[in-house]
Amino acid sequence: MIDYLENLSEKMPNWTWNILVVLFSILIGIAIKFILLPLVKQQSTKEISYSILRSIIKHFNKIFTIFIPLLIFSSLLPLMKLTQSTQVIISKIVEILITLCFAIIIIRILRIFEDYLYHRFDIAKENNLKERKIRTQIVFIRKLLITLIVIITISIILLSFESMRKIGAGLLTGVGIGGVIIGFAAQKSLGNLLAGFQIAFTQPIRMDDVLIVEGEWGKVEEINLTYVVVNIWDKRRLVLPINYFIEKPFQNWTRTTAEILGTVFIYTDFDIPVEDLRQKLTELLKNNRLWDGKVSVLQVTDLKERTMEIRCLMSCRNSGDAFDLRCFIREEMIKHIRANFPESLVKTRISLANNEIEGGEK
Repeated sequence: MIDYLENLSEKMPNWTWNILVVLFSILIGIAIKFILLPLVKQQSTKEISYSILRSIIKHFNKIFTIFIPLLIFSSLLPLMKLTQSTQVIISKIVEILITLCFAIIIIRILRIFEDYLYHRFDIAKENNLKERKIRTQIVFIRKLLITLIVIITISIILLSFESMRKIGAGLLTGVGIGGVIIGFAAQKSLGNLLAGFQIAFTQPIRMDDVLIVEGEWGKVEEINLTYVVVNIWDKRRLVLPINYFIEKPFQNWTRTTAEILGTVFIYTDFDIPVEDLRQKLTELLKNNRLWDGKVSVLQVTDLKERTMEIRCLMSCRNSGDAFDLRCFIREEMIKHIRANFPESLVKTRISLANNEIEGGEK
């Protein structure tokens, strides 16, 4: 076969032969992809939910379009009619491109493994504490590994050049004056990175945790190597350095469970029948799907100079349900009081006796 190709190449002009080699590499690569892709897709459709084959197609589809022709072209490169200097340059370019493709393939493999773990630990279910713990670690470890892969890939490429080997070696070993200078200049970033390790494994916060931070209510949307993104309830994003969650206090409403107690405070006059309000609260909660059926309490929690403070306490499955249920109870209780005990709404008393106003004379 090789002899036949050599004979064929001798009958053609150099530029024609070189173009044919390039086109052949591209066509063979595309042909292999279009032969294998339908077979893999056919297997992946057999599974209704998660499919490892579907994940492979999703992540490898684009990179294999480049990688397969590049690999074939690399193997056919010795057959091309090129000057020695041109062949060295093209060979070096192909080598760098293949190295980059391998790095991308490794990253894609990490993504496939991440998809599997996301399917295995699905946070869509209601009691998802364990799943959120594992997902937090998965995200952090994946980003750390990708960073290491990028650094190692750049180092390998630099090491392939004689003049750049010192830089490549410096990146791999982490020594040298440049590394020391960068280390001093990036002390805060390194501190954030170490804080990221601590958060990933001690987990004061996790993905999808509900937080009160900087006076804002929101959910943890991203945990990156050096910062955290909190999705605020009104769709704003609060971006904080990751060591914030090591150094400063904040509220985590889903640290051990998503369950939470909701409170509604009502201020009325002293003569309102509390037992009637208690029965009304029980009735409202029993007919509402947001209540988890565990806690229903109405108590007088304070007496002030002019008002009586009544607290309605109710349990919910999560903070979102708690907010909606509190709003509902607040509206319905005040509607009930206004309809049945309007005289018990908050009022200001003025007492007149013997035509005297308190504190004055006739």
